[in-house]
Amino acid sequence: MTYVINEACIDIKDGACVDVCPVDCIYEGGRMFYIQPDECINCAICESVCPVDAIWHKEDLPEVSNEFTRINAEFFGESVTGWGEPGGLTPEYRTELDHPEVSCRPADPAAGD
Repeated sequence: MTYVINEACIDIKDGACVDVCPVDCIYEGGRMFYIQPDECINCAICESVCPVDAIWHKEDLPEVSNEFTRINAEFFGESVTGWGEPGGLTPEYRTELDHPEVSCRPADPAAGD
């Protein structure tokens, strides 16, 4: 995995990252977006357009967000979506599901602003 979406995306889901990703490796969950680690080509375009600084190279991820490297990867596994490597964002690869560690977080009342 090269880039990771962290907790700053929860309940925001701006979507600018999805629009610019040249390989469509960013997928929509219920409360946040997730980067498929094996599809990401390390181009950094998504990081440059994220208005809430939720996208980081895994080596630069703030320590408090380290679990999001695992959370992004596990989102595509059998325990959440079972998508594996979908091969690009299409309507069939959108879901209201989230990783359990995202689902259980309380809603941020400021996120709707």
